[in-house]
Amino acid sequence: MEARASAKYLRGSAQKARLVIDMIRGKNVNQALAILRYSNKRAALGIEKCVKSAIANANEAAEKANIAVDPDDLWLKGAYVDRGPTKNRRRMRPAPQGRAYRERRHFCHVTILVSSDRPGEGDGKSAPVTPAVSKRARKGGAAAAPRAKKAAPKSEPESSETKSAGTKAAKGGKKAGKAASRLGNALRRKKKD
Repeated sequence: MEARASAKYLRGSAQKARLVIDMIRGKNVNQALAILRYSNKRAALGIEKCVKSAIANANEAAEKANIAVDPDDLWLKGAYVDRGPTKNRRRMRPAPQGRAYRERRHFCHVTILVSSDRPGEGDGKSAPVTPAVSKRARKGGAAAAPRAKKAAPKSEPESSETKSAGTKAAKGGKKAGKAASRLGNALRRKKKD
C-alpha cells in the first residue's frame, strides 16, 4: 500500500527544506515524526504536517481497498522538495549610501511518499532509497569526486635514439628542441629508405 501527500507553497527556500528532508528519507514514520518534532529547523513544521497527511492518505486508501494497514508500519519511501515561485515575494532591504538590495523570498513544494513495504524489501521492485545525485555532481563540478586519470595510449617501444633525444628535450630550451627535430627528421629518412 502506497500513498502520497504534497504540501505546496511552504515558506522558505527549497535548499533549506532539503536539509530536513534528507534527515527523514527512508526512515520509519514514527522515527521521522520524532526527528521533525525535535528538529531546530523552521521547515520542519510544514514537512511534519505533510508526513501526517501522507499517513492519513494511506489509511484512507487502505480502508477503500478493504486492507488493514497499521500506521506504525509505514515507511517513507520517497521524499523530495521542489523549488516554488518567488514572484510577488520580492522585498527591498536598506543598503549603505542610500541604496536598496533586492531580497527574494522563496517558496517550496514538498512531496512525501509512504509505503507499507520496508525500503529494499517486498516484491523486489522497490530498491533501497538513496539520495539523488545533484546536477552539479553529474557535470563534474567542484562538488564531484575527483576523476580517474585517463591512461595514455600504448605506443611502440622507443629506440635508444629517441630516448636520448627525449631526455635532451626535457633538459632544456631551444637547443634540445632543435636536437629533437633533427632526430625526428633523421628517423623519417631512415623509414623512407
